[in-house]
Amino acid sequence: MALKDDLTSQIGAIFKNSWSETKGRVVPVPSDVGLGNKGTLLEQAVVLYADLDGSTSMVDTMKWQAAAEIYKTFLLCAARIIKSENGDITAYDGDRIMAIFIGENKQDRAARAALKLRWAELQIIEPQMKVVYKNSEFRIKHTVGIDISDLRAVRTGVRGDNDLVWVGRAANYAAKLTTLSSDYPTRITKALYDGLSSSLRISNGKPMWEERFWTPMSDMKIYRSNWWWSFA
Repeated sequence: MALKDDLTSQIGAIFKNSWSETKGRVVPVPSDVGLGNKGTLLEQAVVLYADLDGSTSMVDTMKWQAAAEIYKTFLLCAARIIKSENGDITAYDGDRIMAIFIGENKQDRAARAALKLRWAELQIIEPQMKVVYKNSEFRIKHTVGIDISDLRAVRTGVRGDNDLVWVGRAANYAAKLTTLSSDYPTRITKALYDGLSSSLRISNGKPMWEERFWTPMSDMKIYRSNWWWSFA
């Protein structure tokens, strides 16, 4: 069958066939979800995106080995911290990482992971980089976005070469929040903030989050933070 005819047939089937959905109790991997019109629902899942800021400047001004080391160290810290808070890493995409948190205290665990990454940036990655690259003016910065919503995993691609796409507000909003300024590395939606315990809202009597309005998103209420969570 010619490529055009084959694609026309398959695309038509995707649009016309009905969908089936199952509820997930764990974060699925591609093999858990069928290739047809099938989805796995995660109810009120928390999505975290962490993105290294300034990558273009980094690769334009630093040797490739140094850039590679920064990528590796940032993603290593992010991954280890996410796992320490029982999050599931679902994707690496260049200089960013996506994770999903389900189960008890998922809002707290995701927010704490973000604040731990801020601490790791300041107390581990940057100081270790400066030991080797003493004269470099490059500063490591990052952004984290977190949201919560129903989320559906859908398998995309072709047999033998496929992955999951995550359909739901949390995946989109968490990713969009990482495009905002790294002056405040951590941003969360109101829906996420409302589920935080007091220990993740207040520290020594001071609020850890500042309420803002996300202008491009119809003045949606979000919260930003410059705080960190030490794990020394």
